[in-house]
Amino acid sequence: MESHLKSLLQPLGRTELCDSVIPALLDCISEIAKSLRESQHVSLAGTTNAFGDGQLNVDMAAENLVREALAKCPSIVTASSEEEPVERAAGDGQAVNPTSEKYTVAFDPLDGSSIIAPNWTVGTILGIWDGASAINQQPSEKQIASVLGVYGPRTTAIIALRVPGGEPQCLEIGIGGSGQEHQIIRSNVRLADPPFKTRYFAPANLRVAGQSENYMRLIMHFIEKSYTLRYCGGLVPDIVHALVKGHGVYVSPVTVASPAKLRRLYELFPIALIMECAGGKAIDPATGEDILNRPLEDCDETAGLVCGTAEEVEIVKKVLLGA
Repeated sequence: MESHLKSLLQPLGRTELCDSVIPALLDCISEIAKSLRESQHVSLAGTTNAFGDGQLNVDMAAENLVREALAKCPSIVTASSEEEPVERAAGDGQAVNPTSEKYTVAFDPLDGSSIIAPNWTVGTILGIWDGASAINQQPSEKQIASVLGVYGPRTTAIIALRVPGGEPQCLEIGIGGSGQEHQIIRSNVRLADPPFKTRYFAPANLRVAGQSENYMRLIMHFIEKSYTLRYCGGLVPDIVHALVKGHGVYVSPVTVASPAKLRRLYELFPIALIMECAGGKAIDPATGEDILNRPLEDCDETAGLVCGTAEEVEIVKKVLLGA
């Protein structure tokens, strides 16, 4: 795995990204997996995050592990998380940046808290940005990498790379335990081209179908066309399912009665980069605009999400927006 990352990133002058940043994040995913295996009880930690959501003990453990990993990478100068959505220095100020590389990391330490108690698959979402801030930066240009850690029967990770001067890359990594090497499972993760033997759909926020005729019409389209339902309620596993099967569309619309909950910086941007690097699309269902088109003005911005196979995203866009 290390030699493959070097072949992709060192010619682009990204030595710290391949030698320090990405390995540290993959090792962190391994540590979070270990922490989850050892957390026999999932309970409220007695604290709330900036959005007023109760924090679980496992949320806080994952947050701390990511922060510790980031502090070891001198090129990571700034970080923010869904639990603490404020950009601040990633380290203690003692480390010296050895190169001109400077990165910001925005992360959701443990996505899927609502399904972790029944022991379903959950994940970690990380976005890596060029420079010292993700705010007021063009996401399609400045977010150069993202990583999804997946905690299921196995621990895996999806890595997307879109570094200026290089070709977009998307790969799947098998995460080893303590002292074990991480291995490449697929060096080229791509959504398939039509025709498709099986079509998959993941209808998040399904209650909106009772508020939106267009969403109800879309659900009926999926049913009438014999799509296969694959939805577990966790953003990371639902996205990874599409990447593994080569087809799928994830739909999370919003209405006045059901406002957006997904964070643009911590969830939508990293997911969108992975989808685009795998040949798919990710759009805002309210506007039809590509998720990565609009810069961020504040860390706590939210939006809906439609992502997956490009053909399916266009179908959803036409139905939801009447375009």
